Amino acid sequence: MQSHGGGNGRKQQFRERLGVLRDTALHERVKHALPAGRWTRRHWIQASLFTTIGVLMATIVPGFSNAIQAPVSTPHATFALDLPELSEARQADADADSWQIVRVKPGQTMGAIFEELGIPAATLYRLLENADAKQALTRLKPGAEIAFDLPATGGLRTLRYDRDPGHRVELTIGPDKITERVIARETTTRTVVLSGKVGRSLNRSARKAGLTAANINSLTDEIFKYDIDFNSDLGPEDRFSVVVEQTWREGELISTGPVQAATFTVNGKLRSGFRFTRPGGKPEYFTADGRPLKKSFIRMPIQYARMSSKFGARRHPVLGTMRMHKGVDYAASTGTPIMAAGDGRVQFAGWQGGYGRTVILDHGKGHTTLYGHMSRLGNIKPGQRVAQGTVIGYVGTTGLSTGPHLHYEFRINGVHRNPLSVTMPPPEPLSGAQLASFRTYTANALARIRTVEDIIYADVGPAEPENAKVTAAAKPAAAGRKGSGKG
Repeated sequence: MQSHGGGNGRKQQFRERLGVLRDTALHERVKHALPAGRWTRRHWIQASLFTTIGVLMATIVPGFSNAIQAPVSTPHATFALDLPELSEARQADADADSWQIVRVKPGQTMGAIFEELGIPAATLYRLLENADAKQALTRLKPGAEIAFDLPATGGLRTLRYDRDPGHRVELTIGPDKITERVIARETTTRTVVLSGKVGRSLNRSARKAGLTAANINSLTDEIFKYDIDFNSDLGPEDRFSVVVEQTWREGELISTGPVQAATFTVNGKLRSGFRFTRPGGKPEYFTADGRPLKKSFIRMPIQYARMSSKFGARRHPVLGTMRMHKGVDYAASTGTPIMAAGDGRVQFAGWQGGYGRTVILDHGKGHTTLYGHMSRLGNIKPGQRVAQGTVIGYVGTTGLSTGPHLHYEFRINGVHRNPLSVTMPPPEPLSGAQLASFRTYTANALARIRTVEDIIYADVGPAEPENAKVTAAAKPAAAGRKGSGKG
């Protein structure tokens, strides 16, 4: 109430002062400018203007006087509170941001990582005293993740890495010893079908579908290498489907296994391959009827080469005389790898007259192959067994040669045969109990593939099976029967 009364008093004083100022101004104006006894129109206008200004100021200004009054200050008090100390669990949460995760780059070593993080080399030496850690940390693979617990107080407190997909190792570094803790991590393995169309690039489409580089190499260099020319046969609408096992951990895909089964539909024709292991043998790929996809011999033991001379009579490029050319020549750059045409044993490796540096392989049952004019030999020696595709040497121009090329011969019981037309011995197919087990496996794999393809490619007609010739031959006999189209 007191403050309210004080405000009214100030307003009244302000109005009185305005009134005095107005009267004084009018009096002075009239005294100096007004002729005696008479007001002009101009004088009346000026007097009205001053009066209006005075009234407005008397009305508006008091509101400002209230607005700019100093606020009443409110007293503040500060109290000291005793807070409880953080528990160990809460303290651990507070230190959680001290972890730094490093993804190993190609060629990067553990020593380089420690140096980059500013961790003393002596700490690394202590860690490597642990046998498990030494094996894991000295064989780092690109992409592997290693976590470092580096608190603000300095120094490495804990090192963490994955021993394998199902186990994580934590090494806590103490002043006297290093404590190891192995943490089991649950993983899930799923059998999936990855499918896609070739499009512009088989490699790009296959990677987009989820296949790894190793899976793609299996398709092109192992399973279908004998039946599909991946440089010229494929069209953008051709499709592939692959059965693989994927391992997942905590919602993350961590690995993809080898190809278990695969189909390739090229120009409407279906090709298939299935992985199977004979008792006591190694995994191989077979057709749906149990025949190995791997041929006993590959026609061309060198990739990306040009045939420069065929099998038969010709004029020798060095001697200038007509003589029998007992092999096939492939022109290629010096140093191009040369592969074993089939599984066999090294019968000869060294210099042999006009052939220069030469390798001869014995494949059994009277079959041998010769590789001449090499610049250098591969990592082989006489008596050693080699698998088909093993690099046995490199293209050169040693011996009687006018340029870098491979001279390749194929012999049966010592008689030279044309490698491009000779009938190669077929590999041994599955039979008996092995074939029965294989057919059960292939039926399950094909069922998975068909289920996926029926969904993805519902608008595309079914592919022509591998035994299309047999099916076509049977059509005339069945054509006259009613309802033969479906059944």
